[in-house]
Amino acid sequence: MISAHDRDVLRRLVGQQAEIAALPVHREKAELWRRLNDLEPVRPLVWINEIPWHEMNVDDELTLQCTGEWARQVELGLRLILYQWNHMPGDMIVDDYVACPKVIHNTGFGISEDVDIVRTDEANTVVSRHFHRQIVEPEDIAKIGMPVITYDEATTIARYQALDDAVGDILPIRLTGIKGSWFAPWDELIRWWGVEEAMMDLVLRPQMVNDIVSHLVDAYICMLDQWVELNLLTRNDDNTRIGSGAYGYTSQLPSADYDPAYPLPVDLWGSATAQIFVGVSPEMHWEFALQHEMRWLERWGLTYYGCCEPLDVKMDIMRRIPNLRKISMSQWIDVERAVREVGTNYVFSRKPTPAVLAEDDWRPELARQQLREFLVKARGCHIEIIMKDISTVRYQPQRLWEWERMAMELAEEFAP
Repeated sequence: MISAHDRDVLRRLVGQQAEIAALPVHREKAELWRRLNDLEPVRPLVWINEIPWHEMNVDDELTLQCTGEWARQVELGLRLILYQWNHMPGDMIVDDYVACPKVIHNTGFGISEDVDIVRTDEANTVVSRHFHRQIVEPEDIAKIGMPVITYDEATTIARYQALDDAVGDILPIRLTGIKGSWFAPWDELIRWWGVEEAMMDLVLRPQMVNDIVSHLVDAYICMLDQWVELNLLTRNDDNTRIGSGAYGYTSQLPSADYDPAYPLPVDLWGSATAQIFVGVSPEMHWEFALQHEMRWLERWGLTYYGCCEPLDVKMDIMRRIPNLRKISMSQWIDVERAVREVGTNYVFSRKPTPAVLAEDDWRPELARQQLREFLVKARGCHIEIIMKDISTVRYQPQRLWEWERMAMELAEEFAP
């Protein structure tokens, strides 16, 4: 239930979203993203994500006023959208509806991280971790179980009706299911295995590594099959984040056989990454990650690969992914080599370093120089600029606001 007080708070915020969503710029931006993802000439597009929200509150713009727990969750989502639009929109798009996510439960893989955490800022969710090993011997593969997915339709419908009653006359309410998934088996494995130990076992016990990775991918496929069986997928060729990049607008999804009542993986974007393989050779990346990940990637209509791993030296194996469209290019790449390797065959998903935002003194001229140098070298590529992994702005949110304005100026300057 939503109290009268919470209802008033939500109505004010949804009213603001409705005014913003009605602006014609969103249709124009959607077309830009469509052209980018369809590999048509377009200026570089800009998006900001993974923001240190605990440092961003100005004039109580992010201070929650609702009292009900679920209403506060809805309120937070609305406030984050409005804040980003007001201060650092880049090429973001604001929905002309209010999403009501389906309530979906997942039992998980039967194993979770056992970890020591060290914090430098108690309010920050970015922490240092030391993992205690739970995968040591080949028989430990049995610790990884098959997840069980359930859909709580009753709670979903109750939430939908409550939202519709509260704000449905301002913006329509839309039920949303699973809009793709962050697929990163190695992100999970190192939490159970230990980073150094897992990397050593690539050499010392390769069969054990392959067996465990294959088993974990089996568990992910089991999860995906249940999503399909329970009809929980929702299209993501819209302003949904794809992989570690930006939006998924494209004319090439859904598939020709798409059934609106029953979306399938082939109608959506998928993604994969093996971030811990930063220092692993292309041959080992294929053997211990990508050849297993292909079983997941081949299920989707289009795919995005990568996050922090430097893929400029691994394009030969990347080209084996038949439906690959977007490739992450982190700050660790050789830009000139990456430009040669990616060319115009894929979207070049560039991740500038966020370190420039975390220095003692904010140096906007350095941030501009870094981005300009990249854009000069990458002229002619299909580029999205994703500022992400922002651990801190030193409690000066204006740094990120200024970076956004600078990035948009340069994006316009480098339009084809």
